[in-house]
Amino acid sequence: MNRLQEECLNCGKKLTGRIDKKYCDPRCKSAHQYKVERERPERFYNKVDNQLRLNRKILKEYNKAGKAVVRQSILEGEGFDPKFFTHYWKNQKGDVYLFVYEYGFLRKKENGNDKFVLIKWQDYMKK
Repeated sequence: MNRLQEECLNCGKKLTGRIDKKYCDPRCKSAHQYKVERERPERFYNKVDNQLRLNRKILKEYNKAGKAVVRQSILEGEGFDPKFFTHYWKNQKGDVYLFVYEYGFLRKKENGNDKFVLIKWQDYMKK
């Protein structure tokens, strides 16, 4: 009976044993699957999830006190992308804060500079 695969798909070593074997050992199987997965283009879901996580990390870093004002260029220089957010909250003045999980931001123009007002989610915002 002929083998389906003559050599290990990862290291190229000659295979022995079962005729449907593709890898010489579990380590080669894992290494090959990892390599194949890394060569695939990043899926849309992963791109969104990665950007949301990065945005949250940046907002958390620049908003340690619960409220802060930061230049837009500084956040965007760190990789922040305001198009990625999880939800929003509208205050009584009509300002719409965009949130990345528990960290929110509002775009403002102050003295000709684009800035973000950063806040943290509060219980009263649930209404």
